[in-house]
Amino acid sequence: MPQPAGDGRRKQPLLLALVIVGLVLLAWRLSDVLLLGFGGVLVAVLLRNLARGLARLTGLRTGAALAAVALGLVALAALFVVSVGPQVATQFEQLWQALPQAMEGFRSFVARYDWGRDLLEAGGPPRAGTLVNLATGLLGTVFNALSDALLVLVVALFLAADPAPYRGGLLRLVPPARRARGGEVLDALADGLWRWILGQSVAMLCIGAITATGLMLLGIPLALALGILAGLLNFIPYLGPILSGAPAVLIAFAQGPTDALYTLLLFVFIQSLEGYVLTPMLQRQAVSIPPALGILAIVGLGSLFGAYGVLFATPLLLVIIVLVRMLYVEDTLEDQAGQAR
Repeated sequence: MPQPAGDGRRKQPLLLALVIVGLVLLAWRLSDVLLLGFGGVLVAVLLRNLARGLARLTGLRTGAALAAVALGLVALAALFVVSVGPQVATQFEQLWQALPQAMEGFRSFVARYDWGRDLLEAGGPPRAGTLVNLATGLLGTVFNALSDALLVLVVALFLAADPAPYRGGLLRLVPPARRARGGEVLDALADGLWRWILGQSVAMLCIGAITATGLMLLGIPLALALGILAGLLNFIPYLGPILSGAPAVLIAFAQGPTDALYTLLLFVFIQSLEGYVLTPMLQRQAVSIPPALGILAIVGLGSLFGAYGVLFATPLLLVIIVLVRMLYVEDTLEDQAGQAR
């Protein structure tokens, strides 16, 4: 006996809800893979735009320019490893050995004072090294997850070499009448991510170089390792400078409180320089990310997905901001003022 048409219509929303719930659960289970895939997208955006720039300058085809960019980056990495790789490896090994001793020295110094003893008793031993443990744990993820890094690079190379099938596949999920707008949204996302990652990469290089030079001038040991650490962690806005500054101050404190104070002032100066000069200059054309939202995104995604959530929180937030602005503010609310960045 055939079912009434009304029963079928009533079951459609329930079926759609079940499909959505299933997709959400699947995404949750595969969150690490999806985040690594997003990392591949970021690297692909960087490689593709560098290749386009090289192609415009040299007249090469985009594929040949991409190969040249990839080979150039490999050559730079090899040159870095050959020139200062052993020194960097030695300094990082010494850094991990020195941090616990520096932390213990700091606790002993603070314990001389009544307020210090009260503070240590209130915080407890496990909390005293939380910041250092977080920094070293994050770096351990960055430097030891070689298979994940290889996956990101492979995905990035495939995406950068031939993005058309992936772009076309995404657009086929959009109703035909909206595919032109979907293409505009994808272009805006690619442009926003490109501007962000380019600015962030240049800022990382500048911060790493300035930090290493400043620590050397102050006579702080392991300056090269601490500078590289500062540059890498600067990929994480707001939280990264704190994570990189804590080990440097602790290492400086092992030499004396005055050195620690000068090191702290150095990091305050560098981060002020980045916040008020470098970042506005490098990313003035990028999508503006409110600082409060950025901090909440880092903390929230870090709690949900761990280190990878922290690493990719800011670009993911950028994607969400662009989607909300274009698909909701501009298209649904018809507020064209949302076009302003």
